[in-house]
Amino acid sequence: MDITATLITGTGFWNPLIWILAFLITFIVAYLIWRSGNSTYQKGTEQVKPYLSGNAEPEKNAVHIRGGNLYWGFTEGLKGYYSRLIPLHTGDLNDYMLWYFGVIIAVFALVVIFL
Repeated sequence: MDITATLITGTGFWNPLIWILAFLITFIVAYLIWRSGNSTYQKGTEQVKPYLSGNAEPEKNAVHIRGGNLYWGFTEGLKGYYSRLIPLHTGDLNDYMLWYFGVIIAVFALVVIFL
């Protein structure tokens, strides 16, 4: 098989040399961008802290936004549904797998009965 051969398909062509050349050019461009970076970076100093317009970084628990706050409107609108669903969530994988297999068996039973 000739590596320089072009494979013509119904939607275009594929030539391995073009792909090798494209990867090589991409690598060279990425390397040049990496080389143009600042070489005075020092790990473990003030340089690793985020810039917050000169303000001190707050504690992590002071800026943490819980999922309940993000989805408050959604959960408030479906409160009746969630009030019945939350007690079913135990956090135990065995319970979830039992529900999964139970639903799969029920779907299979419905398919066999009605088809």
